[in-house]
Amino acid sequence: MASRKIKVDKEDAGKRIDILAAEKTGITRSQIRKLTEMGFLQVNSMPVSRNYRTKADDIVEIKIPEEKTTELIPEAIPLEILYKDQYLAVVNKPPGMVVYPAAGHSRGTLMNALAYRCKKLAGVGGPLRPGVVHRLDKDTSGVMVVALDDSAYYNLVEQFRHRTINRKYIALIYGSPRENKGEISLNIGRSESDRKKMSTKARRGKEAVTTWRVIERFPGAALVEARLKTGRTHQIRVHFSSIGHPVLGDRTYGKKTEMETGKRRKISFPRQMLHAGLLGFTHPVTGDYLEFKSPLPEDIEEGIRELRA
Repeated sequence: MASRKIKVDKEDAGKRIDILAAEKTGITRSQIRKLTEMGFLQVNSMPVSRNYRTKADDIVEIKIPEEKTTELIPEAIPLEILYKDQYLAVVNKPPGMVVYPAAGHSRGTLMNALAYRCKKLAGVGGPLRPGVVHRLDKDTSGVMVVALDDSAYYNLVEQFRHRTINRKYIALIYGSPRENKGEISLNIGRSESDRKKMSTKARRGKEAVTTWRVIERFPGAALVEARLKTGRTHQIRVHFSSIGHPVLGDRTYGKKTEMETGKRRKISFPRQMLHAGLLGFTHPVTGDYLEFKSPLPEDIEEGIRELRA
């Protein structure tokens, strides 16, 4: 049985336990409700009801029964494929979609959809994530490449390892940086207080470098382009949060899920406003350079329109 522990900070104190648990883990509230009824959600080692209001320094533990799914089940889920041949597929992942099955998300993933659309998948990478050489967070949208062939998988893994992949992200961030461009070079590792989170203050952090430039400024926010020189978990989200400009809508690293305009009208951000807008790499077999772009999804476009207004 898997277990996740969360230490409640002052900002989260007072939240209902089911809302907090869903925000911190990505597990749906209906699933949290079932786990609570089964006694698998505890606070300070004691079972609680889903109406429990958290207190600062509470230790929340969520026990998750191990998924018995060992086979990738093809599912007829809509998925935009930007390019596909016998070696690889490039897809435009929508926000809210998990990349591959895991605890709490056994169905409805990108890999379930790709298994339905492709006659053949790679044989390496794991039974539930064959050919996955990189991933995007559930609430991050944009371009991803998946290998459909074993040799293509190993080649793409090496391109990511040697940092020859060209990746560009677009993000709406809180606040307006003083400079028009910059570089964030802060090591990233697993958080000591919450193992689900990453941190720039971890004792065993690894090198992480993000370059950025401002595309457009708004009152209290900015639209930025970010490029990765490394590929650490949650890198862009952690880096921008560490310099005081968290990604808007990020419920883990910034909690800036809404803003109030000068006209006292609130703008809400339903998910982290982060989009993988460009991905470029060398084809593992032909040697050609391929580059794919994904336009901003409607929710980010709507956020930009609201901020401009």
